[in-house]
Amino acid sequence: MIFNEIYSVYYNAVAKIIAQIISGERDEKELNQIVYDNAFGESMLTVLPSLKSEKWQLVRADMTTPIKHKPTMPPTLIQKQWLKAISLDPRIKLFDIEFNGLDDVEPLFTPADYIIYDKYGDGDPFEDEGYIERFRTILSALKEKQPLKIKTVNRKGNIISMSLMPQRLEYSEKDDKFRLINIGCRYGGTVNLARIVSCEKCAVGGFIQQNSPVSEKRTVTLRIRDDRNALERCLLHFAHFEKRAERVDKKHYTVHIKYDKDDETEMVIRILSFGPMVEVIGPNDFRNLIIERLQRQKSCELK
Repeated sequence: MIFNEIYSVYYNAVAKIIAQIISGERDEKELNQIVYDNAFGESMLTVLPSLKSEKWQLVRADMTTPIKHKPTMPPTLIQKQWLKAISLDPRIKLFDIEFNGLDDVEPLFTPADYIIYDKYGDGDPFEDEGYIERFRTILSALKEKQPLKIKTVNRKGNIISMSLMPQRLEYSEKDDKFRLINIGCRYGGTVNLARIVSCEKCAVGGFIQQNSPVSEKRTVTLRIRDDRNALERCLLHFAHFEKRAERVDKKHYTVHIKYDKDDETEMVIRILSFGPMVEVIGPNDFRNLIIERLQRQKSCELK
């Protein structure tokens, strides 16, 4: 583990207690509150008593400390290497995060060290200055719960204007794209960020909410042949979907997955990525989408 709050909470709690004592704060109630806020509930039975009894030899029995300077926890070399590796990801620029003091640090890994399969090559332009600016505007509006006025390019290449209330941002690892989930827009509840050409926040009072279409929920039923760990891979792949799995026999399972109608094309692509291990057994219209896409691939008319 490079960063893990489970293993570091005790160190953080004790460091803050020592800093408080150095500052002259020795009230046990306040010190216990530090443990409560920074560690686990049961830690109150261990941390402060261990310090007071001098078992840990960091605090004296009279609640003073031999430590003269407030403790700091500078990152270790491997932590710096991990941060340097993360800083190389082009998506990190979207969040306006600065990585200082890493100029002479070798990254723990680089993009050349791994390959992602089943990922499209036309992802969002994460290093484009205009895209970065629009992403940060949307992120700020989400945090401040402000509506947005945006202009976006539709599938026909026409620019359309819309007002909407942002709800959340979604990232598709397969598509390598961000999508804005919203309410109040008559054109639908999902907007691809790469299609947005301008974006600005507007006052809440000036936002006129349109009748937003309700997202239609559908269910696809799959039969999985559990070869090459197909069941586990499928359940992991669709971990964020509502689903139900049933065992048919030793080798076969039936999985029912709920999805939004707007995501139907992506669902088809995802299911096809499992090859012959997964068969769509219903509904028929979804089976037909699978058949049509396979026919296009067979004739090299890939889309």
